[in-house]
Amino acid sequence: MAGIDPSRAFYPLNIAVLTVSDTRTPETDTSGGLLVDRLTTAGHVLARRVIVRDDIEPIRDQVAAWVADPGIDVVLSTGGTGFSPRDVTPEAVKPLFRREMDGFSVVFHQASQGTVGVATLQSRAFAGQAGDTFVFCLPGSTGACRDAWDLVLSMELDSRFKPCSLVGQIPRFRDVCP
Repeated sequence: MAGIDPSRAFYPLNIAVLTVSDTRTPETDTSGGLLVDRLTTAGHVLARRVIVRDDIEPIRDQVAAWVADPGIDVVLSTGGTGFSPRDVTPEAVKPLFRREMDGFSVVFHQASQGTVGVATLQSRAFAGQAGDTFVFCLPGSTGACRDAWDLVLSMELDSRFKPCSLVGQIPRFRDVCP
């Protein structure tokens, strides 16, 4: 049965949080704040937290820098995944991927439909692997980040999750995670 197996060891991940916004500040970044709270409460380590404007180059440059950093296992971004003219996170990040994680979008939309109904169609949430780093790009709303963490990421980024989690695919945990 799927779920957390308390007999397994928990391995904390180093997670960076990127907020993509032209208007948010550290004080008003509720989505990034929620992700930081959730990941640290779960026992993971906040590796970095940055806000960049909705432009392809700053987004791509920041994600690429984190992907190149061996101290960062996972990147969570929030914002820029909708359909407004300034929403360019997919265009900025997808060229960095060596593999896309198509299932993340499907599972995220299934979870999100339970809270926002068919409005979930307005999100281009996606994920993939750049180098050995997993990158998850979430909508900018706090509710969408809550859905993504609580209903998807909290389990998939927990080494105790059965039948398996992504943790075992991170190089430094390949020998210790089933």
